[in-house]
Amino acid sequence: MKKLLEAICGFLSAAGLFAIMALTFFDVGGRKLLDHSIPGSLELTEMLMVVVIFGALPLVSLRGEHVLFDSMDSYLPAAILKLQKAAIHLLVAIALLALGWLMWKTGGQFAANGETTAQLQVPKAPFIYGMAVLCGVSGLVHLVLMVRPPAALAEGEGTAL
Repeated sequence: MKKLLEAICGFLSAAGLFAIMALTFFDVGGRKLLDHSIPGSLELTEMLMVVVIFGALPLVSLRGEHVLFDSMDSYLPAAILKLQKAAIHLLVAIALLALGWLMWKTGGQFAANGETTAQLQVPKAPFIYGMAVLCGVSGLVHLVLMVRPPAALAEGEGTAL
């Protein structure tokens, strides 16, 4: 399951980032060489940024690469650290699952109202639903990490408990 999650989320983020790079290259090239930019390139970039950021969120969670404040960790006993990390994962999971639920509701409202982007008229609901699903997946990852810490820690991040 971990390999599938890494493959899907990695592909989403990589494809989105590559698309942003290509779009920017052709947009700037068209503007400088042909005096004509790509219509709606800003909207496309914004939508692709959603894909990159939310596609990478489960990977960041899975690998334990979130920003953390650990200056007091060396002073706390291992049992307290283990309990602290479990509590943090639980709180993050609750927050991400709640955010995913709210985004899903918003996606439904956007779909019902026919919300689209201003210039290209691209429906917004599929992007909101995607954000909701990826937040939910990230929340589930944190629930798993609550009982089982990541095997490989980020560089400079202490030892696994």
